[in-house]
Amino acid sequence: MIRLYDTMAREKREFTPGDPNRITMYVCGPTVYGHAHIGNARPAAVFDTLARTIRHQFGADSMVYARNITDVDDRIIAAAKAEGVEPGVITERYERHYLDDMGALGVARPTIAPHATAEIRPMVAMIERLIGLGHAYEAADHVLFSVASDPDYGSLSRRDREAMVAGARVEVAPYKRDAADFVLWKPSVGTEIGWDSPWGRGRPGWHIECSAMIRAHLGETIDIHGGGQDLIFPHHENELAQSRCAHAGAPLARYWVHNGFVDMGAEKMSKSLGNVVTVEDLLAQGHKGETLRLALLSAHYRSPLQWTESLITQSKTLLDRLYRVVADAELGTADGSVRDALDDDLNTPLALSRLAAIDDAATLKASGALLGLLGRTGEDWLKDRNPHVTVALVGLSMTMHQGVIRAENSIEQKIAERAEAKKSRDFATADRIRDELKADGIILEDGPGGTSWRRA
Repeated sequence: MIRLYDTMAREKREFTPGDPNRITMYVCGPTVYGHAHIGNARPAAVFDTLARTIRHQFGADSMVYARNITDVDDRIIAAAKAEGVEPGVITERYERHYLDDMGALGVARPTIAPHATAEIRPMVAMIERLIGLGHAYEAADHVLFSVASDPDYGSLSRRDREAMVAGARVEVAPYKRDAADFVLWKPSVGTEIGWDSPWGRGRPGWHIECSAMIRAHLGETIDIHGGGQDLIFPHHENELAQSRCAHAGAPLARYWVHNGFVDMGAEKMSKSLGNVVTVEDLLAQGHKGETLRLALLSAHYRSPLQWTESLITQSKTLLDRLYRVVADAELGTADGSVRDALDDDLNTPLALSRLAAIDDAATLKASGALLGLLGRTGEDWLKDRNPHVTVALVGLSMTMHQGVIRAENSIEQKIAERAEAKKSRDFATADRIRDELKADGIILEDGPGGTSWRRA
C-alpha cells in the first residue's frame, strides 16, 4: 500500500487512484531559458522515483505521466532579445540541455511532454469558458481571473488574504477589479511572440498553461499533481481555482505532492539569487549521474536538502558499495523493508539506510531492484521483475549492470596481475598497473590483508 503526503489534506493518505489502470500524474516542468541547476533536478528525480514506485505496484502501463515544457515566457523573450534570435532558438537549446542533464541522472522521459506554444487553442478555449461562466473578465487588452468569484480560493495554500496579495508576485495594475486577480491572457507588444485570440494578439499567462494542458491530455481531475514547494502559491493555487471554476467544482487533483528546496548555505538555490550550481557543471567535474541522483534522494523529498561536497562524497561511497555487492549477486529474495520505506511517502533516506545495512549480496541485489534510486534509461525492469534481468526499480538496465560487473572483474584482474608482478619483484609493471588504474579513477590501498580499491 502506497501512502502519500497530500498538501491539500496536510496529512499522509493511502494512495487510491481514480482508475488503477490509468493513473494520471502531472508535474510542472522547466521554463527553458537557461541551464538547469541541481535544485531544478530535484523534482525530476523525486517524481521519476515516485512514477517507478507506482508502476512497480500497479503495472508497467498503469501510469500516464505528463511533465510540461514552458516555452513562452518573459524570461525567454528577454534571452532571445539579448542574443538577437527568435525565442524558439533559446527554448530548443535549453530543452535539449535539460533532457540531456536529466537523462544523465537516470530520469526517464515522461509519457507526455506538452509544450505551451503547441497548446494555445486549449488555453484560449478554457479562458473563453471562464469568461462565459463569470470567473474572468477583459480589461485593458488583458483577460484576468476574478479571485472573488471563487469562494474556495486559498484552500491549497491556506494563506490569508493579505499574505496572498503580498505573495502573488504580480503587478497590482489599475485595471484589476481586485488586487489578487491574476492574468490569463496578456497582449504581445510589437514583434514579441504572440497568437491571435478573441482579445487581440497576445500570449497566455503562466498559470493557465498547466490547467489547459492537464484538461487536454489527462482529464478534468488527475490523480497526482506535483512540483516544488515554491509552486504551492501562487501557481498551484491559481491552477486549482481556474480548473475548479471551469469544471463545475471538480477537483483538479486527488493528491497534491510537493518537494522541498535544495539549499546552498542558508538560502534556497535559485537563478535570481545567483547561488546555483548546474547539473552540466557537476557532470563536467567528473561526478557520475548516479551519484548526483543518489545525493538528491538522500533526504526525504519534503525536507530541505543541503547541497555540499560532503553530500556528494557520501553518496559516491554508498554507490560504490552497492555496485560492488550487486556485482557479486546472482539471485535473491528482496528485503520487503526497503520497498515498505518507499511505499511510505517515498521515504528514500530510510530505504537507503535499510539498503546499506544489507550484507547478503543476493538480497541486496533483489532489494535494489525495488528502488527507483539510480534510475537509468528505459523501463525494462517493468517487463520482467526477475533480478537476473535488471536491477529493477533501481533503473539500472541489464546492459549497464553487466557493464558494472565487467568493470569490477577487470579491476580485480589487474589487481591480481599487479600482485603477481610484485611477487616477481617486477615493480615497474606493478607501478604501471597502479598508475593505469589511478588514471581511470581507481585508487589502490595495500594492507596486511591484501589490496583493496575504491573510486577516487
